[in-house]
Amino acid sequence: MTDATVTPGSQSALRQANERRVVEVLRRDGTRTQAELARATGLSAASVSNIVRGLRAAGTVSVRDTASNGRRARAVTLLRPPGAVLAVDFTVDGVAVGVGDSDGNLLAREEIGYDVAADPERGVRRAAWLAEITLQRARIDLRTVSSAVASVPGPVDPGTGEVGRISCVPRWTGFRPAEALGERLGVPVVAENDANLAALAERRIGAGEGAGHLIHLVIGEGVGAGIVLSGELFRGAGGTAGEIGHITLDPRGPVCRCGNRGCLETFVGARYLLDMLPQNSEVARGPGGPRVADVVAAARSGDLGSRRVIAEAGTALGQGLAIAANLFNPDRVTVGGDLAEAGELLLDPMARAMELGALGSAREDLILMSGALGRDAALYGALWTAAHVAL
Repeated sequence: MTDATVTPGSQSALRQANERRVVEVLRRDGTRTQAELARATGLSAASVSNIVRGLRAAGTVSVRDTASNGRRARAVTLLRPPGAVLAVDFTVDGVAVGVGDSDGNLLAREEIGYDVAADPERGVRRAAWLAEITLQRARIDLRTVSSAVASVPGPVDPGTGEVGRISCVPRWTGFRPAEALGERLGVPVVAENDANLAALAERRIGAGEGAGHLIHLVIGEGVGAGIVLSGELFRGAGGTAGEIGHITLDPRGPVCRCGNRGCLETFVGARYLLDMLPQNSEVARGPGGPRVADVVAAARSGDLGSRRVIAEAGTALGQGLAIAANLFNPDRVTVGGDLAEAGELLLDPMARAMELGALGSAREDLILMSGALGRDAALYGALWTAAHVAL
């Protein structure tokens, strides 16, 4: 897919320039009638009428009947600046795209299942295609998109934009998804770790709202954390801050994909978690193999084996989180991912383990709770970042 270019001096470029003139007058002067807009911009009444009609259809302005000098007139009010932003959420087995307005509010969303982990170049091509489809269905021109943010399930070096070695998509190591996606979309793109984006979203509009210091856990194939300190995202020197899944809990435990033994991830990550199920259980024998969501559903229905698996995962998470709490002293910890749907079945053993491992002063004012934004937390965070951070 190539970006549609606009030739300088073309009819399309002229219309865009005239539209900007109308928007700037409304931004500067507030509500104005169409006649006043024509005088302020030097455009003809017919041109202003056409521009206002397009802005109204896009939800950029509102129009109401009024009177001016005893005559009927149409008053125009700017609702939000024109333009759109994109969010692309790469997971191990799928891609989701969100389109937002200039403030980062979600306008449209599409999602497909896809083996993203297999090939980064193909994953980006698929994401670009889905972005185009999403924009078309939302009736938004790609040329109005000002920026995009890609959410990646692994650490991203803030200096180079490269995906780090320790991720759930090992074939993406060294790949620069923002650069590749930007070339296809023709807009500025940055890549960011999914847990970091989810943490930003949960703090803004989710369960972490109002927290000064927040740790948001994302439990999936691996275990990651987004850390917000004094309202600012903490990435670390190379973008690997928050890799809580690689805290060692048992030096003689299973070998982790990072090369160490007994990492938290080997007790909680989806692949390890599902291996804990009794082979004769109904969940393990389900068609297509078990999923974490199946374990959670069975546990909520009273299945004792599934409850035990979740309880042990909660204990391990609490032990790892106790270390993080001692280091960062957050006032809120939120938990996201499929496993978080277990609610108190997961949070209660987490809290008990934290009581044993965390300093009294670290857990005294700490609130532990499930995230509120579910699977779209990273998508919401990406939209907000695209709208509010200079890319």
